[in-house]
Amino acid sequence: MKASVSWVENETFLGESESGHQVIMDGNSSDSKAPSPMEMVLMSVGACSSVDVVSILKKSKQAVTGVKVDLTSVRRDEAPRYFTSINLHFVATGKDIKEKHLARAVSLSAEKYCSVALMLEKGVEITHSHEVVEG
Repeated sequence: MKASVSWVENETFLGESESGHQVIMDGNSSDSKAPSPMEMVLMSVGACSSVDVVSILKKSKQAVTGVKVDLTSVRRDEAPRYFTSINLHFVATGKDIKEKHLARAVSLSAEKYCSVALMLEKGVEITHSHEVVEG
């Protein structure tokens, strides 16, 4: 896998993946135009794990219509300001979704499938919680 990041202006950068997809990032200056790299990391762990959870719920024949993950994190106060903890709270919406299936999907993602979380957990405390919402 390859990617490149090019400086645009001020603290704004353009990232481009090997597959040709682009994303704008910002150093979170006072005139921020995009997410910071650390915000991108946080969203990446949520997206990676969500892909797993949706896939596992579908394979479990659950009538899932929506999955949202709310991410909360704690960072060091001093530089380098890396994450010390991240919580992923999954909310699955659908008809008659079994809590045990959601719990299993979250657990499998955390322990086996989500490359981003598994990479980060070597230095970050990562926790998970979940709930099912009928709808």
